[in-house]
Amino acid sequence: MHYWLIMPAAGSGRRFRESAAAHAATPAEGAGAEPGSAAPAEWLPKQYAQILGRTLIEWALAPFAADARCAGIVLALAPEDPHWPRIAKRVGVRTETVRGGDERCHSVRAALAALTGRLAAQEWVLVHDAARPCLARADIDRLLAECAEQPAGGLLGAPAADTLKVRGPDREVERTLDRRGVWRALTPQMFRFGPLCAALDAAFATGRLPTDEAQALEWAGARPLIVSGSPFNIKVTTAEDLSLAAALLAGPSREAAAMRIGSGFDVHAFGPGDFVMLGGVRIAHTHGVVAHSDGDVVLHAVCDGLLGAAGLGDIGQHFRDDDSRWRGADSSGFVRAVLEMVHERGLRVVNADVTVLAEAPRVAHHREAMVTHLARLLQVPSAQVNLKATTTERLGFLGRGEGLAAHAVVLLESTRPSG
Repeated sequence: MHYWLIMPAAGSGRRFRESAAAHAATPAEGAGAEPGSAAPAEWLPKQYAQILGRTLIEWALAPFAADARCAGIVLALAPEDPHWPRIAKRVGVRTETVRGGDERCHSVRAALAALTGRLAAQEWVLVHDAARPCLARADIDRLLAECAEQPAGGLLGAPAADTLKVRGPDREVERTLDRRGVWRALTPQMFRFGPLCAALDAAFATGRLPTDEAQALEWAGARPLIVSGSPFNIKVTTAEDLSLAAALLAGPSREAAAMRIGSGFDVHAFGPGDFVMLGGVRIAHTHGVVAHSDGDVVLHAVCDGLLGAAGLGDIGQHFRDDDSRWRGADSSGFVRAVLEMVHERGLRVVNADVTVLAEAPRVAHHREAMVTHLARLLQVPSAQVNLKATTTERLGFLGRGEGLAAHAVVLLESTRPSG
């Protein structure tokens, strides 16, 4: 299944600024400063606060940027937002932007309007907060799996763990609530495009402003499903929340995580044909390549890099060139299969660096498409994939234009706690 992501990010973070001022503290890791500046906290909306070298919005977008099921991303931003253009270059995936509104629900509706005419009523839309940087991929998978057949959609939630009190105007306890059956609403929330648009429009028509998408659907008579999500999927509201989010993102084993490096190399001679496949992209050329599969040297080198880092041998052991199953095969399938083996070993990709060696064809005009495809295959943001090209200064068989080659270096890290 596929979905579109909507992220409302037009808020100014008033409570965030007030909390920073009240405690006379600078948010963690220069969180209040615009990247590259020394601006005080109150100058910067919280979605651009920094944790562990990334802004909150980058952390919030990362799981979706690496998810092949995400068909597109629409951000609702404040008018003339001066910060996003700099951040957008680092996100690594294409995003669309619209002008957000005064309230979250207005921003969500504006983003939905941008998809009118492109999405059918029954297609899925996910809405995620820009201030939730700790979303786990497993929670996205669970939400999609459990809501796929739900007409009303659903949302991630976590059961209330604390005793709940109602405080009166003088700060006294008025009563204690029964917390049984009470859940905290998290994001992302997942609804079908048509019903979500209709529910928000109906709420606006009666002068009501829902605080989340599920409430709008509830008012419309629907009963969204609550899917159990991680309680660590916190929303950063105050400056103090940044320290908690940083600790959650770092994790107890981050510094001790096992890092493994692998390298891969592949070469193919030119033969009859009028195109070559490089990085999953079809590129017109005066020749094809002589190969059992589609001869994509980039993806073959990446496969060998992954296998090497994971200690799983080489591509020839898993996809023999005398096996008819792989004749003319799309090498993207090889990468997916190898990545599954990598995941089974408790490893995931951190980044990949690929070099294409050839006199021709030139890859400059295709680099972005190749990086995007590789990032999707490796399930990482595009910023974590680098691709470059060089020649051999007309030396050797590559320099004579008799073929092409690629070299890849891949870094993996353990997903399992150390010790």
